[in-house]
Amino acid sequence: MNDGGFIDMINSVFGGAVTTLIGAFTGRLMWHSGEVKLGNRRFFGKELLWEIPVAVGMALIGEAAARYMGLSQPVSTGFVATLAYLGPRGAEALLASWLCRKK
Repeated sequence: MNDGGFIDMINSVFGGAVTTLIGAFTGRLMWHSGEVKLGNRRFFGKELLWEIPVAVGMALIGEAAARYMGLSQPVSTGFVATLAYLGPRGAEALLASWLCRKK
């Protein structure tokens, strides 16, 4: 029996797309929880609804970037979760920094 780990198990049960979305929602939930801890948000506030489209968008962007970089599972799911945690502005800053370095 191949014991590939938690992400491999989730991937085999739900498939790659759902695994990517779980990673993205986990990343956004970690960021949201940090904001709650700092007192900037309530946990069950209307702001939580705005995290849904951000998580889906970051899942799409993260999966495309992971595929471009040739990352395989489970590394790509971790990459998506990291980008989702950073959010659109953080991912933009990371990409700009990486592109400037590549020149």
